[in-house]
Amino acid sequence: MNARLRGTAQETFRSFSIRNFRLFFVGQLISQIGKWLTMVALVLFVLHLTDNGVAIGLLTACQFLPVLLIGAWAGLLADRSDKRRLLMVVQAFAMLQSFALAALAFTGDPPLWSLYLVALAGGFAIAFDSPARRAFVVEMVPEADVNNAVSLNSALMTGARVVGPALAGALIYFFGYGWAFLLDGISYLAVIAGLYLIDPRELRTARVTSRAKGQVRAGLRYVSQVHDLWVPLVMMAIIGTFTFNFQVVLPLFVTRSLGSTSTMYTVLWSVVSLGAVAGALATARRSETTVSNVVAAAATFGGGMLLLAAAPNLWLAYPAGLLMGFTSISFMTSSTAIVQVRADPTMRGRVLALQSMVFLGSTPVGGPILGFVIDIFGARSGVVLGGLAALGAAAWGWRVERAHLALRPEAVPLDTTVAV
Repeated sequence: MNARLRGTAQETFRSFSIRNFRLFFVGQLISQIGKWLTMVALVLFVLHLTDNGVAIGLLTACQFLPVLLIGAWAGLLADRSDKRRLLMVVQAFAMLQSFALAALAFTGDPPLWSLYLVALAGGFAIAFDSPARRAFVVEMVPEADVNNAVSLNSALMTGARVVGPALAGALIYFFGYGWAFLLDGISYLAVIAGLYLIDPRELRTARVTSRAKGQVRAGLRYVSQVHDLWVPLVMMAIIGTFTFNFQVVLPLFVTRSLGSTSTMYTVLWSVVSLGAVAGALATARRSETTVSNVVAAAATFGGGMLLLAAAPNLWLAYPAGLLMGFTSISFMTSSTAIVQVRADPTMRGRVLALQSMVFLGSTPVGGPILGFVIDIFGARSGVVLGGLAALGAAAWGWRVERAHLALRPEAVPLDTTVAV
């Protein structure tokens, strides 16, 4: 039994045998915990100042609008650049953004527009960080371990969501909002140090894309030609718009529908994240991901959201949130892994940027819509809408995949005239 457990652990965490990945993982873990301090504290700060769902939706729009506007060009920059150096610059900028939020919070009652403006600056950091960071994960491990590294990276991100929100709630309760933002700013030193210590000679670096006209359009054209890329991206656009807007839906669901406090929202968020960690580790052993896996994950995610919506009180919301977290990261990991593995290395940055655009970039669209729906029909309706959207995306994906498998076309060469 012990030998079997050791074998399972070695298989699940095999990417940790690579020094560069360990350095990246530890630095990112500390920084991501800090990032969630800011993500949660900023939402609660705006809720404290306004008690308005639309205001929270607009905050979310500011945080992710740059991804929608410049995401494709940010991905192209990742393809053209040394990703390690690019990430170090982006992390330094994000650190300054967190310090600016701390300065505003320490004033006590900053104007709402100033918080929106700094959140918008943070959105530009996200736009450049997301494609470069996720493409860089692929370069640190052998190709056979890419799915494992992606899943462990997802476990890292969700593990930070367990600690970050709970820590944010404690800091806000005992010390105030400013200290959460300040601690986040300091945490960026860890990821910058980790990136600096990585040995570039051990990286499986993709060929840097040279400058040419039409490279963004080439990336879009490439994705449209690959079934295993465009189907998950369309599903992600739907689910990203209406289902993954947790920052808008959950605090209002806890405080209004369940009649609890903003501090208990951070506890529920940590429970959701704990389920997400379990989901990420469960998928870490998978050696291959298909569109069918993505469809199944979307369907279970929708079911988890509807179960959470039916919870009559906070105590029953905890097990429902645990399931929702597990299914949400299963969908996220499956849809990310298939894109990272199936994309051509010279296109990977642009493809991952496009995924960020349809996921994070859809948030500015869905956030204000969900905030409006919640203000009119109640917070529970926002959770229901998210569940139905995920089920709808799964039904569409199942239909398209079924038709694709039934046709079984002969392999058609991709358009090789695109500029890369």
